[in-house]
Amino acid sequence: MPQVPQTFFDALAVRTWCGLALRALGRAREEIDAINVYPVADGDTGTNLYLTMESAAAAVEAVFDGHGTLTEQKPPLADAARAMAHGALIGARGNSGTILAQLLRGMAQVLAADGETAHTDGEGLRLALRRAADSARHAVAHPVEGTVLSVASAAADAADDTQGDCGTVARAAYERACAALAATPGQLAVLERAGVVDAGGRGLVAVLAALVETFTGEVPVFTALETHARVAADETHTRVEDVFASHASDASDASGAPEGTPCEGGPAFEVIYLLEADDSAVTRLRERLDALGDSLVVVGGDGLWNVHVHVDDAGAAVEAGVEAGRPYRIRITHFGLGDVHTTGAERPPRERAQRAVVAVVPGEGLAGLYGEAGATTVLARPGEPPASGELVAALRRAHAREVVLLPNDADLRHTAAAAAEQARAEGIRVALIPTRSAVQGIAALAVHEPERRFDEDVVSMTSAAGATRYAEVAVAERQSWTMAGICQAGDVLGLVDGDVAVIGADVTATARAVLDRMLAAGGELVTLVLGDEAPVSVADILEIHVRESYLAVDTVVYRGGRQGALLLIGVE
Repeated sequence: MPQVPQTFFDALAVRTWCGLALRALGRAREEIDAINVYPVADGDTGTNLYLTMESAAAAVEAVFDGHGTLTEQKPPLADAARAMAHGALIGARGNSGTILAQLLRGMAQVLAADGETAHTDGEGLRLALRRAADSARHAVAHPVEGTVLSVASAAADAADDTQGDCGTVARAAYERACAALAATPGQLAVLERAGVVDAGGRGLVAVLAALVETFTGEVPVFTALETHARVAADETHTRVEDVFASHASDASDASGAPEGTPCEGGPAFEVIYLLEADDSAVTRLRERLDALGDSLVVVGGDGLWNVHVHVDDAGAAVEAGVEAGRPYRIRITHFGLGDVHTTGAERPPRERAQRAVVAVVPGEGLAGLYGEAGATTVLARPGEPPASGELVAALRRAHAREVVLLPNDADLRHTAAAAAEQARAEGIRVALIPTRSAVQGIAALAVHEPERRFDEDVVSMTSAAGATRYAEVAVAERQSWTMAGICQAGDVLGLVDGDVAVIGADVTATARAVLDRMLAAGGELVTLVLGDEAPVSVADILEIHVRESYLAVDTVVYRGGRQGALLLIGVE
C-alpha cells in the first residue's frame, strides 16, 4: 500500500520515518549482517541497527500513546524528536547502532530546537542532516573513511547543495549517500577484498530511503548498489569469509591506527554501557578508554551517554565508567578465541565460534568478571529484569553454534526458556542451566571447558551450579511475613536458597549467621560478592570468621557493584 507522504517535519513525520526505517532495516538485516567485515567481522551490524531503530520507534510510539490517538492530540515535534533520540541512545547496539543513535540525536537537536516552525521545512532537514553527520563524526575517537561516517557526510553535503522541500532534500541526500556507499570498497581495503560495501553505511542508506518515502510516498530504487551490495549470495559468503583469514594482519591505513582496525594481538572484548555522568567526566573517560582499546564511540549528552569500546581488559573499561559516573545496562561480548583479533600465526575460523556462554548478571562488577571469563553478559538492574528479546539478542551476539545460557535468577526461568526456544528456531543449539543466583553461575563458569563435548560440558556446569548453595543479604523495603517471622522496613534479611532464614539489625552479624547456617552442612569454598552499599569491613570480618571457625574452607571475594543485594554468598 503506497505511503501517504508528509509535507513537512512534525511529530507524525518522525513517527512515520521511524516506522518505515524499522521496516527497511528489518528487510535488509540479513543482507547487512552478511556483508559485515569492518571494524569486526562478527556478522551482526544489520541486527544491531535494527534493534537500535526498534528502540527509537518504540520511544516515539510511547509519546504518541501519552497524547492520545486523535490528530489534534498529537505531540509536539520536539517531544517526538527527543523521544526518538533518547530511545536510540538507550537501545543502541554495537558500533553501528551507537553511531546511528548519535546521527538521530544530531537531527533531534535541530528538530527540537526553540522556534519549532523554523525547523520543519526543507531548510530544517538540511540543517538536521548536517548536524547529524558532524556530531557522529565527533563521537568516534578515530574516524575512518569508507564507513558509515563517509556515507553520512555525503548525505549532508548533498543536502547543503539542495534547495526545496523536505522530499527534495531527502532524495538528494539519499542519492548522494548511495554513491558514497558504492565508493566505500575503494576507501577500505578490507571491503575491497571481501567484495562488499560498508555494512553500517548500507544500513544508513536504508534509513535515508525511509526518509524519502516519508516525504514523497515513494520507495527509492537502489540503483547504485545493484552490483556492490547485492552480489551473488554464494560469492559474497566466500569472499567475506576469506576476510577472516587475512583481517588480523591488516595494518592501519594512511591515517595511522584507525578506529576499530583489528590488528595482531588486538582487543578480545566488546564493552557497551549506558553512563550517567557530566561532560567533564566523559572527556576524561574518552582519554582513558582510548588508551585501553579501539573502536571507541561515545555518544549522548545532557548527563546520559552510550559508551562503546573494544578492549582486552573488560573490567578496566567498566571500572573507567564507574569512576566517571554511574554505568548500567552493561553488555560485554567476548569475540572468541581464534577470531579476527587473533595473531597472524593462528588462522581465524571461517564461521561461528563452536561454543559460548551467555549470562544474566546483577551488577557491573560481575559483568566484568563474567566477561573476562569469556561470557557474553546481560545486566539485570534491580527491578528491571531483562526481557526475552534482550536475551535472544545476547544469544545471537555470542555468535556461536552452541550456547550455554545462565539466567542466574529463579524468576527469569520462563523468560530464559522462551529466549532459548526462539534461538533454537534460528539454528542455535542452546542449553539452559537453571542457575538461580550469580554465585551458581560463577561455579558453572569455573568448570566450563569449550573443548569438551557439548553435552558433557553442560552436565559438568549444571552439576557445579547445583552443588552451590546460594544466599543473599538485603534490606527489607516494607513490613512483611517471612519464613523467619515478621520483618519491618529497614530490617536486614538473610535469605538462603531464596527463603528468609535470618532477620537482624546489623549487616555483618546477619551475614555471619547466614554463613554459619550454610557451612553447618559442609563446604569447601565460600564466594562473597559485595554490593556497593555493603559495609567496607564486612568481607574482611567474614573471611576471618571462616578461616578461624571452619578448617580447610577457602574464601574468595568479588566486587559486584550496584547489584541490588548488599551481599551475595555461595558455598560449594
